[in-house]
Amino acid sequence: MNNKKQLKIERIQNIKFGCESLNWLKDKTKRFSIIRVSIQLLFLMLIFYVSIVGVWKGILLLIIFFATVFLGRLFCGWVCPMGLYMDIMTLLRRLLRISHWSLPESLNGVLHKTRYIIALVIIALALPGLATSYTALHDVSKFLWLQPPFTVYAFLLEPLQPLVLPWRPPFGALAEISGFYLTFPYVGEIFLYLKDTGFALLLSYIFIVIVLGISFKVRRFWCRFCPTGISLAAINRFNRFKNIPFLRLSKKEEKCTKCGICKRVCPVQVTEVYESNKDIYSTMCTLCLRCVEMCPESDCLSLKLNGKTICKSRNWLESA
Repeated sequence: MNNKKQLKIERIQNIKFGCESLNWLKDKTKRFSIIRVSIQLLFLMLIFYVSIVGVWKGILLLIIFFATVFLGRLFCGWVCPMGLYMDIMTLLRRLLRISHWSLPESLNGVLHKTRYIIALVIIALALPGLATSYTALHDVSKFLWLQPPFTVYAFLLEPLQPLVLPWRPPFGALAEISGFYLTFPYVGEIFLYLKDTGFALLLSYIFIVIVLGISFKVRRFWCRFCPTGISLAAINRFNRFKNIPFLRLSKKEEKCTKCGICKRVCPVQVTEVYESNKDIYSTMCTLCLRCVEMCPESDCLSLKLNGKTICKSRNWLESA
């Protein structure tokens, strides 16, 4: 093992738990992460405002759908409030210097495929209502407000749920404090479908504890099977749709030293970045750019929009 490679390994070990005290403006291993969290907070405030003024939920659903088709899972990595909540749990774990759990690759792959099954089930649940309701097929307003038979599609918007609302959610809240109501993603659905059982509130708290507890140890746990950001990047297998999505990670094989850093730092354990020789087509990738900011080889990994480079990896080991 040459001295240069040994130096890289030692530097990587030193920053494992954030032990370096470099200013984030100079520390190239944290730039994208801090920018991403800032953007997530900005969108959280925007979503909070939208929840107050009220918008057509069907339009939000379509925006997310088409954004995912053309931009991959950018929404998951940079916008989704549920993702932000999980990132906060990860930050807390790092501050406490507790190591994370990595799922077995086989289990991780199965969980990611489960997204498609869940999405198909949600779509299918509305079909009986559409088949028996002639007006639903022609009344656009029912879809725009996700009224029956489209109500089940509201499940896909649950990750956008702010934790605090200035008005009482229609199906219930966890608690009320001085006119503000505390809630959490998917709690509304639990209240909606289990309100008559008497266990909705208890199950809501159990759900929150389980999700946050697992997310504390397993990075971006919910993203692995969340159907909201389901990526249609798989259609690029067909030549006609080869360039979809337009936004994707790219890799220069000749610059890769197979150090394996990209695999270790990926929150959702994407292995294609390490294994691929060119563009990364994985529908698992949330485009968080953690691999790009941690890659120690200059211009090895890059984010491209329709073939044009937006950002790329830097040799932070030598320039730090």
